[in-house]
Amino acid sequence: MANALYDLGRQNYLEADIDWLLDDIKVTSIDEDDDVPDLVNDEFLSDILAGAREFQSGNFAGKTSTIGVADASDLLPAFALAAGDEFESISLYFDTTVAATSPLICNIDTATGLPLTPDGSNVDILWSNAPNKIYKL
Repeated sequence: MANALYDLGRQNYLEADIDWLLDDIKVTSIDEDDDVPDLVNDEFLSDILAGAREFQSGNFAGKTSTIGVADASDLLPAFALAAGDEFESISLYFDTTVAATSPLICNIDTATGLPLTPDGSNVDILWSNAPNKIYKL
């Protein structure tokens, strides 16, 4: 797989169910040995098995949207991770506080540091400074 938007996440944008600038956007890791993201059919955080989600970040800060390109401040440190299973990707989502209603936005599996096996140290997420930043609609 490659970095991509969830199809139903695109639909949620078109139906104004996700507002990048105003909504609480977070990231979670996905241990793809436990659950492989389905970019066509997964819509909500609950569509990813809870056991596959090893961490959840806080809300993104410094979010911007310029000509369809989403960006945010780097997550420094995003979190301290206890030693655990390797995860192969991360997914962004709008956190409604209920997994069954928290729309997935995109999955990133091609980035420096992925896959990652947590060893107890802090993990930083540095978003790309390339033209498409985090992602482009």
